[in-house]
Amino acid sequence: MQRLADKVAIITGAAQGIGAAFARGLAAEGAKVVIADVGDGTETANSIIRANGSAIYVKTDVSSPEQVKALVEKTIAEYGKVDILVNNAAIFAKLGAKKFSDISSAEFDQVMAINVRGPFECAKAVTPAMIANGGGKIVNIASSTVFKGVPDLLHYVSSKGAVVAMTRCLARELGGHKINVNAIAPGLTMSDGVLGQPDYTPEYITNNMNGRALKRKQVPEDLVGAMVFLCSSDSDFMTGQTMAVDGGNVMH
Repeated sequence: MQRLADKVAIITGAAQGIGAAFARGLAAEGAKVVIADVGDGTETANSIIRANGSAIYVKTDVSSPEQVKALVEKTIAEYGKVDILVNNAAIFAKLGAKKFSDISSAEFDQVMAINVRGPFECAKAVTPAMIANGGGKIVNIASSTVFKGVPDLLHYVSSKGAVVAMTRCLARELGGHKINVNAIAPGLTMSDGVLGQPDYTPEYITNNMNGRALKRKQVPEDLVGAMVFLCSSDSDFMTGQTMAVDGGNVMH
């Protein structure tokens, strides 16, 4: 039996990479999927439709309150409700490694606008619809870098630390409305963006892999099982938590 049958899920940053894996994974469990991305998510939506699923693509900049509001309105117009929000959109791979003193104020602000204010805008926009529907699930994407204090990515790691804090606060505020808020903290994942970033050399990837209890590369599909769990009724009595899914690099 499909665990997400008749559920409607908005997934940000789902045009490719980890987000696309989430979209396909939730659709395979019966969810109707809305792919929200600044990039073209048409092919990801079409791949779900070809597999007999239901999906639409809505071009969305998550840092824009107006575009996020329009995203939720289009979702409700198409599917009638919102059950699940996956806050996956983020800036990461294109940043490159640099000392914190070399990070410009403009770059720092851009990372915060997408990685922190984006999940805030999306959660704020979907909450009324979830309350009207009797509850829902919000899943934020953090990072295992938060628990390690990874150097040379201070703006990214700081943004993901904020996501962990936001998850806890939202869980407290929304629990009375039967809205569960949890997060997944992935390790370094072989997504399209990471594979195309020269800073992530074979040596860097190998060193990261060797720090894991499970000594292999992480791929986007490794995160799908945890995501389905957090979006389904299996996690109904779990909220405010951050699950590290990184092959046992971080243990907390």
